[in-house]
Amino acid sequence: MSDTFKALEGAARDSRHPLAEILAAIRFNADGLIPAIAQQHDSGEVLMMAWMNREALEETLRSGRVCYWSRSRGKLWRKGESSGQQQHLRAAALDCDGDTLLLQVDQTGPACHSGRRSCFYVALEGDQARVTSAPLVDPATLYGAGTPR
Repeated sequence: MSDTFKALEGAARDSRHPLAEILAAIRFNADGLIPAIAQQHDSGEVLMMAWMNREALEETLRSGRVCYWSRSRGKLWRKGESSGQQQHLRAAALDCDGDTLLLQVDQTGPACHSGRRSCFYVALEGDQARVTSAPLVDPATLYGAGTPR
């Protein structure tokens, strides 16, 4: 844990700290990434987990439109750029170690490339896995044939 996050453990409620200092202390992994969990701001529904690098995080904080790092594409991925299903940032928080982000978002339509509201639709129950929701939108409609997700 960085000295910055260690110092925050004893910080008073509502104390303020320079954003640049906090961003510099984030514990990105060896690939320069941090996991980002997207949660619907008003319902608490967990929508998805994706990765952010510092550039994606800074763009998200600056623009209010959530931007991730696509490991498969090797570039920034602005949520909804191909599907139209955007995420607008309502709040962002780091965990106590500075190695995971929680994004409170306003999600337009489905968050999952499968057309479902949430990416977490496979429940593990005993010796079976159960699909817990149906797609809201056919993925072919969201992305078209052959469009990378």
